[in-house]
Amino acid sequence: MRILIIAAMSFLAAAPALGQQDFSKVEIKTTRVLDGIYMLEGWGGNIGLSVGDDGAFVIDDQFAPLNAKLTAAIRAVTDKPVEFVLNTHHHGDHTGGNPALAGSGATIIAHDNVRSRLASEDDAAPDALPVITFSQTVTVRRNGHEIHIYHPENAHTDGDAVVYFRDVNVVHMGDILFSGMYPYIDIDGGGSLDGYIAALEAANQMVDGDTKIIPGHGPLSSKTELEASIEMLKSVRTRILALINDGLDEDDVVAANPLADFHDEWNWNFITTERMTRIAFRSLSAT
Repeated sequence: MRILIIAAMSFLAAAPALGQQDFSKVEIKTTRVLDGIYMLEGWGGNIGLSVGDDGAFVIDDQFAPLNAKLTAAIRAVTDKPVEFVLNTHHHGDHTGGNPALAGSGATIIAHDNVRSRLASEDDAAPDALPVITFSQTVTVRRNGHEIHIYHPENAHTDGDAVVYFRDVNVVHMGDILFSGMYPYIDIDGGGSLDGYIAALEAANQMVDGDTKIIPGHGPLSSKTELEASIEMLKSVRTRILALINDGLDEDDVVAANPLADFHDEWNWNFITTERMTRIAFRSLSAT
């Protein structure tokens, strides 16, 4: 799984031509979370899926070349059409399947800023744009569930959405949770370290020990993994802020290696310990 995460996030970082990626080898893994709710893993952000009499409600849709495989994975658990797609933010490994799914009749929902950012892209496709947007919260009632969707301010990006199936205690966190690894905080996309921590803490107040958490990246998780990420990031903030207050510049902070003891557990190819240090420095320096 981690190999797929690294490959997908490296794709976003380097932005090579799509043809250079061998999507033919990607397999979509379907994990039952509860009856009628699934987590789909492939190449990119984890997908949430609710199925039932009302049709399929999909949370994120990975890259465009994977649409046929994604569709097949959905068809394996339901013969109902995809009715709604909810984008948790604007990154391509979460929105690339929008045009194909919208073309098949799905209605795309996202935060206002997701539509704005997708529309501003040079190769923006009209079918990729959300047609229902919200600023703070929206609730969708489908397949017997009350699906509460809310926007945490300036966390991973400026258009994040957390999706909470209240009646069955399942949460899809989008990229507000990279389970067991350093997170990517998109500062240029409106994200911030303070906002990211605040979003995690708000979610932690909402969940309990029985909550099933679908992270944006990583395995199906629980409150334990959520709290571990909070503890790590709060320590990152404290350590980096102390060095900023001591007058160190970014390279000096990196050289001091204040996150050395986190490296073995949290470091990965896309967000290395050095990159996490630089992200934290830039975010905290901007506040």
